[in-house]
Amino acid sequence: MTQGGAAVHARLDGRLVLVGFGGVGQGVLPLLLRHLALDPSRITIFTAHEGGESFARSLGVADLRRVPLTRANYRDELLPLLDPGGFLLNLAFDVSSVALIGLCRERDVPYLDSCIEPWAGGYTDLRLSASQRSNYGLREEALALRETPGHRPTCVLTQGINPGLVSQLIKPAMLRMAADTGLRREEPVTRLGWARLARDLGIRAIHVAERDFQHALRPKAPGEFVNTWSTEAFVGEGSQPAELGWGSHEGELPPLGKRHAQGSGAAIYLERPGVSVRVRSWTPLEGAFHGFLITHAESISLADYLSIVEDGGVQYRPTVHYAYRPCDDAVLSIHEYCGRGYRLQERHRLLRDEIVAGLDEVGVLLCGNGRGVYWYGSRLDIGEARRLAPGNNATTLQTAAGVLAGVAWALNNPGRGIVEPEDIDPKAALAVAGQYLGEILGQWGDWDPLQDRGRLFPEPVDPSDPWRFANVLVT
Repeated sequence: MTQGGAAVHARLDGRLVLVGFGGVGQGVLPLLLRHLALDPSRITIFTAHEGGESFARSLGVADLRRVPLTRANYRDELLPLLDPGGFLLNLAFDVSSVALIGLCRERDVPYLDSCIEPWAGGYTDLRLSASQRSNYGLREEALALRETPGHRPTCVLTQGINPGLVSQLIKPAMLRMAADTGLRREEPVTRLGWARLARDLGIRAIHVAERDFQHALRPKAPGEFVNTWSTEAFVGEGSQPAELGWGSHEGELPPLGKRHAQGSGAAIYLERPGVSVRVRSWTPLEGAFHGFLITHAESISLADYLSIVEDGGVQYRPTVHYAYRPCDDAVLSIHEYCGRGYRLQERHRLLRDEIVAGLDEVGVLLCGNGRGVYWYGSRLDIGEARRLAPGNNATTLQTAAGVLAGVAWALNNPGRGIVEPEDIDPKAALAVAGQYLGEILGQWGDWDPLQDRGRLFPEPVDPSDPWRFANVLVT
């Protein structure tokens, strides 16, 4: 089925309630109208910020409410709009995912978010332990809803590109690695099967490795935070403790490293904000680089998904973490933010229409195979992003593509309960999202984190295994 020449991937007869209308919210709206059987008159948008109204109206959406959702008002605002046949799409910062999922379960309405969010202040509330403020803690709270009685609408957690599509990209990446290295294996059909394939490929570490090359002519000014996606959301997650999935091959915990007292134990955290921690990584265009260890849900869910637990213990688990090199102006903004004692700058600027050149390269870097590292992901140029979808830059369109794929999958798979990106069929997701990801490619490399260490100043090295986190962490 098509509409206006575009493939229609799902039908939504009820009301779409879109919470959050920043860069990703505006970026995904035209894709939803293009690829869902959806009447724009049955869309309601909630936003806490100025702007976006004329863009929404240009797409036929008139019901935009400039109402910040809080603990005090969210039930009164949302419940009258959540009818059977509808959908709640949460792309907001500072709006509790767990609270909104609770409403959806009351009304039997499907749900999707791109990040598990707490209420405002939850990331930096020092009355809470670092573990409680972590993505690990937020994930455990959300997954606990699986055990509560009531309706089981499909509620998709953390589905953008990262987290989100990277968990779907890793499966074809491993199949390509197996083909290239002569490892004969049928495509796995279970979680354990994928974990065994990762083990047999020798994968010890997985980096979600991203390099954003986009730039504008006007440089960052003092007292300004500049980014290619939400500044508030970036600072929020960057202020959380740095987190990573902790592999079975690892040795002692890193400095300030802590284990969680509850849950699966698949991840650890550092008692330092992610914007203050750097790690070594690699992408095909950039080569070797230092990225920020920003906490992301896929670091935890992928490590958990690819664990082999037998005989009462973890027999195999890869180390998983994000390695993010944002655009140059965002790097300067982070340094200034840290120097201000982690107080956000007064002025914020989202780079979109003023970008003059650049692309975003984001994918999974699979480390440990004897042939080398293997990167598999999306490379999207700003010019192509603008041609493919209005209201986007390369970064927001990659994320919007993952959101679109997740919404379509949720509508086509009702009654699944609470699911994570690893539970979504990668072929179905990439069939929807792939047309908005630019070039999807895989490339082998000969990089490892011990290369060039200590050329100017010596750093500690663990020679027993180059893929231990001790060798990846920049000290």
